[in-house]
Amino acid sequence: MSYIKVVLKSGKDQSLRRFHPWVFSGAIKKIYGEPAEGDIVEVFDNKDEFLGLGHYQIGSIAIRIVSFEQIEITDDFWKQKIKQAYTLRKDLGLLDDPNTDAYRLVHAEGDNMPGLIIDMYGDTAVVQMHSVGMFLIRDKIDEVLKELFGDDLKSIYNKSESTIPFKAKVQPENGYTFGKSSTRIAVENGLKFRVDWEKGQKTGFFVDQRDNRALLEHYSKGKAVLNMFCYTGGFSFYAMRGGAKLVHSVDSSERAIDLTKENVELNFPGDDRHDAFALDAFKYLDDIKDKYDLIILDPPAFAKHNNVLNNALQGYKKLNAKAFEQIKPGGIVFTFSCSQVVSKDAFRKAVFSAAARSGRNVRILNQLTQPADHPVNIYHPEGEYLKGLVLYVE
Repeated sequence: MSYIKVVLKSGKDQSLRRFHPWVFSGAIKKIYGEPAEGDIVEVFDNKDEFLGLGHYQIGSIAIRIVSFEQIEITDDFWKQKIKQAYTLRKDLGLLDDPNTDAYRLVHAEGDNMPGLIIDMYGDTAVVQMHSVGMFLIRDKIDEVLKELFGDDLKSIYNKSESTIPFKAKVQPENGYTFGKSSTRIAVENGLKFRVDWEKGQKTGFFVDQRDNRALLEHYSKGKAVLNMFCYTGGFSFYAMRGGAKLVHSVDSSERAIDLTKENVELNFPGDDRHDAFALDAFKYLDDIKDKYDLIILDPPAFAKHNNVLNNALQGYKKLNAKAFEQIKPGGIVFTFSCSQVVSKDAFRKAVFSAAARSGRNVRILNQLTQPADHPVNIYHPEGEYLKGLVLYVE
């Protein structure tokens, strides 16, 4: 099969030679033809040397590389890619862990499939495409999932309506592409939670915090815990199992608070240690002086693009400073950034500035990241999007 040829400007080939999977629109010198969005194109340097094959799209990231070899992209190519991701999760022990049935099966660039996310919740696969190229092969992806999981897979839900670039000439609609699930309860480290993949954020739950929630459990004994931006309460019920004496969950979304209450009730029915509030996080933090021993700050991405990076860093400073000022002496703060454009260093500097502003002595106890089912392609450092610190505040 022949593919449309894309030639890069002189000197713009170095990132591909380092196996970075993105080609930016400004790096392109000439396109020999008119590729439709989602087409596979061949990328060459200015001296006509082959560099890679990728999905073409309209936007800043013009091509997402799927292969650095000059091969034909067939159905079997995608099948092998997904099988490799499946094998890694099997080797990690996630496919047959009786205490956990929620995990990420495919992590975009981390599994050399830019634009594709697949999360597993029990017998349901939730698929999310972030590129037209991946959306166009959705039927092939479904076929591979059914082949790999067999009768253990009861349904596939495609949730790409809001993630496909809005300029694309496709009309994705969220919905089941195979089967339909009647159960919405998944298990993580022995704790149950309801997953709302139809109306919830992302694919329905933040499976990337699994290891960090488990760590929080070990810090929670006897503590009064505040879970800010709680979403569906993941950190809250881990804190309760860890022996917290009090857990308060706060989120601006009424729907999130309802799900948090349901999840706590699933695991700790009738337990009066927990309460939840639908309130603005920054306002709530204004007046909690010495009320909590442990505070979790896990906000949504403050920055999705570089042009708002400075505002995001100011947001992290303000948020963390409030927590440092209000927490009890000897308290612990779990603080996170899930913004891909915020580097580890930039996040740490923001937290450092917040500590200085508060005037408290702050020490780092743990440095946190995403779990192994969210692998980072070593050639694509942007994939290490989740950054976290566990801090001791004197």
